[in-house]
Amino acid sequence: MKALAELIVELDCPREDLVLWVERRWILPAQQEGNLVFSDADVARAQMIIELRRDMGIDDEAMPVVLDLLDKLYGVRRQMRELLSAVGELPEAQRDMLMRRIGGLDSEDDGKT
Repeated sequence: MKALAELIVELDCPREDLVLWVERRWILPAQQEGNLVFSDADVARAQMIIELRRDMGIDDEAMPVVLDLLDKLYGVRRQMRELLSAVGELPEAQRDMLMRRIGGLDSEDDGKT
């Protein structure tokens, strides 16, 4: 966990920007004794916001949309990992049948497009 002052130095980001991002709920730090404390995930998200602004020119109006889409993408990726883990725990015959079925969807779709 990092304090706001540490994050400002680490990211070389103005305090006003970080506070604004918290107010806009783009970053959701915890409160500890009345002070904001940032987890590793908060730090990574702040870094991502900086990069989106700098490298891709995402402005403050578009940022909530971009962050929402990225959150959804990461959520789907997490669900896919969980699904693949569950498939990996199936007995081999069921796993093979499921993988053949999934693979069969690709070949069926090829004839329909």
